[in-house]
Amino acid sequence: MGKVLWLSPCFRSRCSSSLHCAGPSHDGPTLTLIARPDPNPFGSAGPVTRRRRPIAGRPPAFARIEAQRLDFLILGSVSILLGSLRSAELYFVLIRYECLLLTGPTQKIEKTSRKGIEPNEAKIKLGIEMHFDRPRYASCSLPEGNEIEPINTEPTTTSRRRRKKSSVWEHFTIEEVSGGCTRACCKLCKQTFAYSSGSKIAGTSHLKRHIALGSCPKIKYQNKLALASATKSDGETADPPKRRYRSSFFSGVFDQDQSYVNLAKMIIVHEYPLDMVEHPAFIAFVQTLQPRFKMIDISTIEGEILAMYQKEKQNLMQVVGNMPGRVSLTIGLWTTSQTLGYICISGQFIDNDWKLHRRMLNFMMVSSPHSENALSEAIGVSLSDWIIKNKLFTITLDNDCSSHDIYSANLRDHLSNKNMLMLKGQLFVVRCYANILNVIAEDVIASIHGIIYNIRESIKFVKASRARDEKFAEIALQLEILSAKDLALDVTTQWNTTYLMLLAALEYKQVFAFLETCDDNYNEAPSDDDWKKVEVVCTFLKLLYDSANVVMGTVDPTANIFFHEAWKIQLELTNATQSEVSVVSSMAKVIHDKFDKYWKDCSLVLALAVVMDPRFKIKLIEFSFSKIYGAESARYVKLVNDSIHDLYHEYATMPLPLTPTYADQGEANHVNGNDNNVTATTLPAPDSLQDFDMYLSELAVNQPSKPELDQYLEESLVPRIQEFDILNWWKLNYLKYPTLSKMARDILAIPVSMVGTGCSIFSVRTGSRALDEYRSSLRPETVEALFCTKDWLQYLPTLSEHPSTEIVKMEM
Repeated sequence: MGKVLWLSPCFRSRCSSSLHCAGPSHDGPTLTLIARPDPNPFGSAGPVTRRRRPIAGRPPAFARIEAQRLDFLILGSVSILLGSLRSAELYFVLIRYECLLLTGPTQKIEKTSRKGIEPNEAKIKLGIEMHFDRPRYASCSLPEGNEIEPINTEPTTTSRRRRKKSSVWEHFTIEEVSGGCTRACCKLCKQTFAYSSGSKIAGTSHLKRHIALGSCPKIKYQNKLALASATKSDGETADPPKRRYRSSFFSGVFDQDQSYVNLAKMIIVHEYPLDMVEHPAFIAFVQTLQPRFKMIDISTIEGEILAMYQKEKQNLMQVVGNMPGRVSLTIGLWTTSQTLGYICISGQFIDNDWKLHRRMLNFMMVSSPHSENALSEAIGVSLSDWIIKNKLFTITLDNDCSSHDIYSANLRDHLSNKNMLMLKGQLFVVRCYANILNVIAEDVIASIHGIIYNIRESIKFVKASRARDEKFAEIALQLEILSAKDLALDVTTQWNTTYLMLLAALEYKQVFAFLETCDDNYNEAPSDDDWKKVEVVCTFLKLLYDSANVVMGTVDPTANIFFHEAWKIQLELTNATQSEVSVVSSMAKVIHDKFDKYWKDCSLVLALAVVMDPRFKIKLIEFSFSKIYGAESARYVKLVNDSIHDLYHEYATMPLPLTPTYADQGEANHVNGNDNNVTATTLPAPDSLQDFDMYLSELAVNQPSKPELDQYLEESLVPRIQEFDILNWWKLNYLKYPTLSKMARDILAIPVSMVGTGCSIFSVRTGSRALDEYRSSLRPETVEALFCTKDWLQYLPTLSEHPSTEIVKMEM
C-alpha cells in the first residue's frame, strides 16, 4: 500500500516543476502526494501564489503523484501532525529535501542543501526519524468525500539514529523529561542543560562553554584522562586516532594568575607600553577571548614585571655563580631626552659544558654616562651585585677612538686596585670590532657624499615612473649591459645598503651617461672621475662588508675568529697607503690611521685568542706579522709569545680542582664514548688511593715534564675543516690540558664584538643609543627590569613553547 501526504496548492504551484514521477512499474512502496486547494495558507500577509492548471486525469481539486524517490521544494508554512510528533513550523524557508520512504513505519528526511533562509527559521537537523506507535492518518483537513489511505506505522528494527558528531557528546548524554523535552546531562558533574523543547533545539554552544570555561568541577581530571589515553607511557606510541584532531585550548582550564604572567611576558618581549592594560580596545579584545579575565591596572602589571625580573635574576645568578672560569663584560651607553643616561652591562662566559653565553647583567641609570668615573662606579656596582669581583677578565667598550685612551686608563687604574687583573691589565680593555668597522665605513662614504647624492637622485629619477624604468632598461639592452643587479635606494643608517647601491650603479654608469643625453629632464649623471672614486670606495667597502658577514655568519663568535679578519684589513690598508694612485692612497691614509689605532690596541688580544685555536696556534701569528711588519715581524711575534707564556704561568699558579686518576679515567671513557668500560672495572674506594695520588705528585715534582703550553704549541696543527668546533675540541682535550684549557676558556669568551648572535653589524651606530620618550619616563628600576628580563627570556625554552597540546575532535 502506498503512503499518502496532503499538500496545499501553493506548495504544488511552487514545486510542481520539481516533482518527478516514477512509473507504477517500480518495485517497492510508493509515496502518494495529494494536493488540495487552499485559498491562502499564509494568511493575509502571505505571498501571492500563482494558480496552476490541474493535472490531466485527476479531479481539479486534487493531484496524485506516485514516486519511489521524490525531490521537491517547499515554500510557506505548513503544520504536519505525525503521531506523537508536535507541530513543526517552517517560516519562509526555501529548502531542498530528499525524501526516502523506508520499509515499515519509519520515514527518514535528509536535508541536502539550504538557501534563501529568512529570520526565525526552524532548523531541521540531519537524519530526523519519525516513529509511530499505531496506524495514524496525516491530518490535512480533507474535504468530505475524499478518501485517504492509512499509513502503516508498525515498529521495525531497521531504523537507524544519526550519530552525533559534535565533540561535546563525549561529555554529555541526552535525557528525556516531561512534556516531550530533552536535556543534556554532563557525565562528570551530572548538571543538566536544556537541549530540545518539542521541535526547537537549543544547540550545543552552551554545552561547549560548560567544558571550555572550566565550570565543570571535574573537567581537570577529565582532561588528564583524555591526554593519557592519547599517548601511552614508557615510550609506546598511541593507537592512531579514528578521526582528525587539532590542537586547541577547548579543554583547557582558565588560570587567572598564569594569564597575568603571560601578559607581563608579552609586554616585556614585544616592548609594548605598560599602559596598554588600560586601553579600552585592548580590554574589549581580551574580554571577547576570555570574559572571566579580570584586567589589571598599570601598577599591578608593573609589579608583575618586577617579580618576573627578580625570579629570572635569581636563576641567572645560580648559573653565573657556578661558571668555572672568568667573565668578560661589554659596556653600552644609552641616552635619554633628559640629562640622564643609562649604562648597559652584559657578561659573556663559557659554562661547564663549553657553551658560550652572553647575558645582560644590569641596565642602570647614571647622571653622566660619558664620564669615566660614573662608568667605573657602575661596573663596580654590577660586579658586587652579581658577586663576580674576582672573576672579571676583560671589558669591551663601544666608544669612539678619541675617548678610548681616557676610558682605558681610568678604568684600569680604578678597577685594578679592587680586582686582580690578568697580565697586569694588558688585556683589560678591548675595543668593539663592529664599532671600528662602522666608523671606517662611514668615513669612506663621507669622502664622496656629493657623488652619492647624485647617484641617489639618479635612481629616484629612474624609479619615479614605469615609463622611465622601461626606458632605462631599453638603453641598458642597447648598450649590451646585462646585469643581474637591480637599482635600489639605500638606507642611510645602514652602510651595507649604500655599498650595494653603489655597486649596482657602477654597472649602469654608461646607461646613466646615455640617459642624460637623450632626456632633458635628467642632469644628475656622475662624471667619469666620479665613477672612479666610486670604484675606489667600493673596493674599501667590500673589504669591510666581507669581514662583517664572516663575523655575523658565525654561530658562536668566539674571540679566535676576529684575528683573521683584522689582520687582512690591516694589511690591505697598509698596502693601499703606498699606492701610486693618488685617490686610493689619500683615501687609504684617512681610514688607515683609525684602524691602525685599533690594531695597536687590540692585536695582542686577538693574537692570544688565535693561538688558542689548534688549527693555527703561533704559526698564523708568524705568517701574518711577516706580511704586515716585514723585517720587524720577529719582534712582534716575540711579544705575543712572551705574553702568552706569562699568562699561562699566572694560570698555572692557581689551584686546580682535585681530579684523581680514577675520576679522570672515567671522564675520558665517557668523552670517548666508552661508557661500558666505566662499570666494567671495580675501582678501590677513594680513601685507599690517597697514597697513590701523593706518589704521583712526588713523581711530578722529581721528574718535571714539559708545560702544557709548550706541549700544545709543539704538537702538529689540527686539520682545517669547515665544521670545526673549537669549544668542543677544548672540551675533549680538557683532561690533557687542564691548566691550558682554563686559560683558553677565558680567552675565547672575550667579546671582541658587542653585536650579539643574529644581530646586524651594519646597523650599529657609533656613540650612544637613545631611549624613546615613553621608556625615558618610566622609573629606573622598571626600565632595568624590562631590558634585562627581555634578554633573559629569549634564552628560555618556555618562550618558544607552542600553545597547549590538548586535543579535541574536529567536528566534520
